[in-house]
Amino acid sequence: MSTADNKTKKEYVVEFIKSFDANEQAMEPYKEHRKDLRKNYVENGYLSREEVRFAVKAYRMLKSDDDYDTFSEIYEKLYKSIGKGGA
Repeated sequence: MSTADNKTKKEYVVEFIKSFDANEQAMEPYKEHRKDLRKNYVENGYLSREEVRFAVKAYRMLKSDDDYDTFSEIYEKLYKSIGKGGA
């Protein structure tokens, strides 16, 4: 095995895969919680699947600083959906 300063590409790939796997495993409970949260809102009738999908899109757009026009389109779709069947 080579020293830390002279690692081969293969060693870096193996190290990366191990770290990536550890990260993925650590995130798994949160992924399940997110899935359960969506399911809970739909099953309880709080939001439809489409409304949840639009809300998630809006959230991701806000997090990624997408342009206002695209966000506005998603917001309008969500608003119309809520306005038709929501409070």
